[in-house]
Amino acid sequence: MRIGELSRRSGVSPELLRAWERRYGLLEPTRSPGGLRLYTPDDLTRVQAMQQHLAEGLAAAEAAALATSTATGDEAPTAGARGELAAALSSFDEGAVHTAFDSLLARLSLDALLREVVIPYLHELGEQWRRGEASVAQEHFASSLLRGRLLGLARGWGRGLGPLAVLACAPGEQHDLGLLAFGLALRGRGWRIVYLGADTPIESVADAVRSFDPAFVIVSAVDPRALRRHAAELRQLAGKTRLCLGGAGASKAQVEADVLELSGDPVDEAERLTQLARPPAS
Repeated sequence: MRIGELSRRSGVSPELLRAWERRYGLLEPTRSPGGLRLYTPDDLTRVQAMQQHLAEGLAAAEAAALATSTATGDEAPTAGARGELAAALSSFDEGAVHTAFDSLLARLSLDALLREVVIPYLHELGEQWRRGEASVAQEHFASSLLRGRLLGLARGWGRGLGPLAVLACAPGEQHDLGLLAFGLALRGRGWRIVYLGADTPIESVADAVRSFDPAFVIVSAVDPRALRRHAAELRQLAGKTRLCLGGAGASKAQVEADVLELSGDPVDEAERLTQLARPPAS
């Protein structure tokens, strides 16, 4: 996120954020290809910790030192819980899966949980499956449990006053965990979600457009062929709504329509869509 977004989420002015970064090393921004300073959910966590310590009466230097050391100290137990989750999923231990997931959920923000745990695990599981190192049973077990936990976090995500997004997997596409993660990241940014799920006919997506008039519609697929087979329908849909193609298949779909491609990290793409949905400053 850019510093303005970090300021909005934390309630701390950009000027004070820059001062904390310069004086105490509280923030650790990266640079975009265009040279912009970009901040992560970890930076937000440190800012929130800093605010808490200041509210408790600590001096600024002491509060910053405590905020940064706490963040560093949490990494080892978090990494351990990530390893426990992966091991439990690999060994079909449902109880251990829930215990590890609950531990991570208690330590991490939603963005961090998705970016640092769920998405990397799904990528690695997919690679293991392609290399023949993970069985179909392991893939189904892990997908089923993670889907259940993500759907639990999604409860009530259709309520609220924010912009509305319709999310669906393309016809024939069964892999919906990345789309779920994207929807949760959107929800964390104030969106309302209408989730149609896996293997959704394009006509059903069009029905949802007529019913809800969403700000954006996202049709996702891991395999680009799932999108190519329905290119004509997608082009018609793009003429009626702001359509995005998501998932690994989006970049090779060749639908040839006025669509937005969302094929990157689900959390980053949720932030990008949120920026696009905002009205221009007056």
